[in-house]
Amino acid sequence: MADDEAVTKPNPYSSSESPDIESTNSSVDASPPCASQTGCARRDFIMMPPEEKLRHFEGRAQNHEQNQEFDACIQDVVRCVALTRLVYGEGHLKLAQVHVRLAKAYFQFKGWGLQAKEHLALARELLEAEQVLEELHQLGDINQEEKIKTELEICNGLFRVYKRQNRPEEALHQCEKSLHFLKDCGKPEKMCSVYRDMAAIEQDKGHLDQAIEHLTKAHAIAVSHSPEEVEGAQISHSLALIFSAATEPHHNDSAGQYFEQSLCAYKKSVGPQDPAFLAVQDDFCRFLLFSGQQERCVEIQKASLPSKRSTFGELSAEVAETLQLIGSVEMTEGRMKQAHRTMTKCLEILSLLYGHQHKKTKATQKAVDMLARAPEVVAERHQRKGRRKTKPQTSSVVPSSGDDGNSMSDS
Repeated sequence: MADDEAVTKPNPYSSSESPDIESTNSSVDASPPCASQTGCARRDFIMMPPEEKLRHFEGRAQNHEQNQEFDACIQDVVRCVALTRLVYGEGHLKLAQVHVRLAKAYFQFKGWGLQAKEHLALARELLEAEQVLEELHQLGDINQEEKIKTELEICNGLFRVYKRQNRPEEALHQCEKSLHFLKDCGKPEKMCSVYRDMAAIEQDKGHLDQAIEHLTKAHAIAVSHSPEEVEGAQISHSLALIFSAATEPHHNDSAGQYFEQSLCAYKKSVGPQDPAFLAVQDDFCRFLLFSGQQERCVEIQKASLPSKRSTFGELSAEVAETLQLIGSVEMTEGRMKQAHRTMTKCLEILSLLYGHQHKKTKATQKAVDMLARAPEVVAERHQRKGRRKTKPQTSSVVPSSGDDGNSMSDS
């Protein structure tokens, strides 16, 4: 059994050595609460009952996690596995739960650069917890709520493992199991996130119809259970993006409807100056642009400028990108004078943000130079020069000696 339960134990000095969990039984006794403890206190700790040691390491692991001392946290969770087995035995829910906790710690704290054997060890621990849980359920040692809660944690952990390992079918299977458990416990509102996970996997596989199906179910749940929450707005946005990426023309209508729903929900929940609302609005404008609705796109973008200036600042990438989009449409429609003014404003912001040598600044400078050579822009420039030459010089009027200074010029 000890060989089957070997896991990778973190070592702050070496990433290649990995003693198994059973080898921590001695280290449990050899690890006093503090390195500065006296010999007497150390002996007291060694003689402490396993139940108290377990509570000690559980609390210390939690403190390490809060302080982002992740290697130390994992070491203490490994000790908790050994102590839990000692206190509760092999076939107890507590052992299943601490295996899940250790798996989460390995997955979350060791980063995305884990070696393949660490992922396999993580999955093996989760699977072991699942088998123990099933045995407990058959023996009737746990109630239904505890069983479902732990099963959901296992499914969620395995989903992340399989997704990271690029095993979409296994990941989808864990999502389907989660949906089954959530239906059994009567918590459909928690199914939203599962359907969204499934949609993301199907979209990565290029299965847009299946992704739309999952997101539509998530959207129906979100709208029915929490219509004023942000989640419904997020799902509407995701649906709009998928429909807008589809090649079938009839999907354009659906995309537009979901964009409108998302914007309406965001406006109610977070307000029109929130970055999330403005981001969806920009996506909507790009959709309008690609679907041939340039005028409406420019109208919305112009109306969004005050909000963007207030939220992001005058000298921001968001304001510059908005001006660039407006100027590009104006240029396409042949309104060269207006496009020149808009793109010049955009160039001023980009120059201050990124400098004159940045590729965005250079590209905008090229567009401004090209617009400056347009006949109507050249003509307007000549007119301005002519007006400056013919404009009469203003001079101060000095009252005559007979003027009392209260008379006003009629001109």
